[in-house]
Amino acid sequence: MQLQLCAWPEVEAYLARSRGIIFPIGSTEQHGPTGLIGTDAICAETIAKGVGEATDALVGPTINVGMALHHTAFPGSISLRPTTLIALIQDYIKPLARAGFTHFYFINGHGGNMATLKAAFSETYAALADLGLPQADRVRCKLANWFLCKSVYQLAKKLYGNQEGSHATPSEVALTQFVYPEAIKQAPLDPPVAPSGRSIYGAADFRRFYTDGRMGSNPDLATPEHGQQFYTAAVKEMSDDYLKFLAIS
Repeated sequence: MQLQLCAWPEVEAYLARSRGIIFPIGSTEQHGPTGLIGTDAICAETIAKGVGEATDALVGPTINVGMALHHTAFPGSISLRPTTLIALIQDYIKPLARAGFTHFYFINGHGGNMATLKAAFSETYAALADLGLPQADRVRCKLANWFLCKSVYQLAKKLYGNQEGSHATPSEVALTQFVYPEAIKQAPLDPPVAPSGRSIYGAADFRRFYTDGRMGSNPDLATPEHGQQFYTAAVKEMSDDYLKFLAIS
């Protein structure tokens, strides 16, 4: 059940049985020579729709652009500032909280969003309290990173070993290949496994060290069949987690 495909009476009827909503959030950033720029948003959206179907939950519109300032030295990457993303999260939640939603489950596909989302939740709780909404103290937000699911981690370890890396990973590339097989990219990767282990200090520094955009990964190992396995594992684990989250009063 997707919010943007509903009419308002359907949302009102939904609120009579559930106060939860799922938001996919990702990023629009480079993912190496063969990874789609929309990888993080595509992965989050695909899994969120699967969780929504499995749990009969409402799924909000995907937040496609995240905090990716460190990727902006690569053409095509777009980023929100942390302060902008914090404001955006508040603006998403406030009207829905007024309508009666209390449980906001963010399925995240981008590591760079994590710190900002946690800060956004804290600021949102305070802002809702200041508004004096009757149920402000019942609003709950959760950050759920699909790529940190135990089942996903174990599968990536089994399939790719130490070539999974931390950016432009074969696991996330495989999931996009499953969703968009017509958009699979091919390009030489040199070296096959990208360098890793260096902290990120800014966009220019990132590109200087991680020259093709990958971090410790070998996305050539990805296949659409692997992507389907990651999808199935993530949807199952996150569906269970979402239902547990709904039970928090």
